[in-house]
Amino acid sequence: MKHILASLAVSAALLAPAALAQSPVLVELFASHNCRACPKANKTLHEVDADREDVFILTWSVDYWDYLGAKDPMAMVESEDRQRGYVDRFRLRGPYTPQTVYNGVEQCAGNKPANVSSALEKVQAFSSEPVKVAQKGDRITLDGKAKGLTDIWYIDYLDGEDNTTNMVHPVTHVTALGPWLGGHMELELPECLSHCVIVVQEAGFGPVLATLPLSR
Repeated sequence: MKHILASLAVSAALLAPAALAQSPVLVELFASHNCRACPKANKTLHEVDADREDVFILTWSVDYWDYLGAKDPMAMVESEDRQRGYVDRFRLRGPYTPQTVYNGVEQCAGNKPANVSSALEKVQAFSSEPVKVAQKGDRITLDGKAKGLTDIWYIDYLDGEDNTTNMVHPVTHVTALGPWLGGHMELELPECLSHCVIVVQEAGFGPVLATLPLSR
């Protein structure tokens, strides 16, 4: 299935602007190992990751369920800060697991495959100003328009042999590379501890404008 989708993606890239073709949908899962519904969400997102080339998944571990069992070793303050930002953005009553967020514009419980599929369909209909992000060695370049203040996130995650968890791309470290207001910009990248991705996102945890997994 991935080979078929890859071929389709190549064909689509020939017809679409490069800035739009390069960026997958960012799917973010907020989870805890003390959350009973999270294993089903992990399974669902593993299936999405295996079947689709047009998404990129990150898993953020939170610790507010630690009172139910052992401390979650992957939990980070940055995960809770990010999820609280989405709680405000989507006007939710509070944070929950397993929450999934799609390019910062859709959200749903990630343990229900039908909801995940529906959210992916909705986010693909969402249009925003195209932003082109490219890697050049240990630097990246940004080109495009921004409606206002935009954040550039540099995110470390585990993958392959480095990932001994049952999660898809668990996040281990987050760095803010600085604001961007549009136009051309070039940045030097920090050291990548394992695997890394650049996320360009409207300030206040708004819509994600570009996602670029970095080559090592």
